[in-house]
Amino acid sequence: MATTVQQSRHIKRLPAVKAASGIGRTKIYELMKDGRFPKSRRIAGSNVVGWDSLEIDAWVAEQLGGEA
Repeated sequence: MATTVQQSRHIKRLPAVKAASGIGRTKIYELMKDGRFPKSRRIAGSNVVGWDSLEIDAWVAEQLGGEA
């Protein structure tokens, strides 16, 4: 019987996104521009950006050939 793990949704900032994806800032932004990486979002209308943790987790799982 398979068990389902409930993931909590939160905002990931760039250092956490880099750690989760294993790629650097420049490559992340190149992939975003090409539509091949989840888009960042402005947080509270400021110059600060973050990523949806579930989108990052799904992207990582896709790269590893699995499902989120």
